[in-house]
Amino acid sequence: MTQQLATSVLSAARAAGLHIATAESCTGGMIAAALTDIAGSSDVFDRGFVTYSNAAKKQMIGVSEITLSEHGAVSEQIAAEMAVGALENSDADIAVSVTGIAGPGGSEHKPEGRVCFGIATKGQPAFTETIEFTALGRAAVRDATTIHALKLLLKTIKNMSA
Repeated sequence: MTQQLATSVLSAARAAGLHIATAESCTGGMIAAALTDIAGSSDVFDRGFVTYSNAAKKQMIGVSEITLSEHGAVSEQIAAEMAVGALENSDADIAVSVTGIAGPGGSEHKPEGRVCFGIATKGQPAFTETIEFTALGRAAVRDATTIHALKLLLKTIKNMSA
């Protein structure tokens, strides 16, 4: 499913003349890997940022220390800043971001399986959403996050081309 979805994302971006960037925390580059596993992806995939630590989020894509302090790394506010930062620090037209708790662990306020997604496009406010995948296990949460991020990219690209 992931390969088919990644192929669809690349085809839609290619048809629309759009370039893609990713900013990933809990997936550690899995979204970028899914896209670049497809031959010919270099004509639409610009770059991926793996910003696993808070320091990387701040240094690489400009996430605010204030936002991190006020909302924590797993929040829609951070997902928005990650997506916008990836867009601003690349040659992309669309950026997707993910930050979450793949597990094991979590807390009462931020349970295992919670993932926040962001999508940024030029000239538009970032879109964010949170999905509660629940405690599926680390690998399953990361796989589900990758698939959902690719679906968000595809939907956004189709909306941009409509």
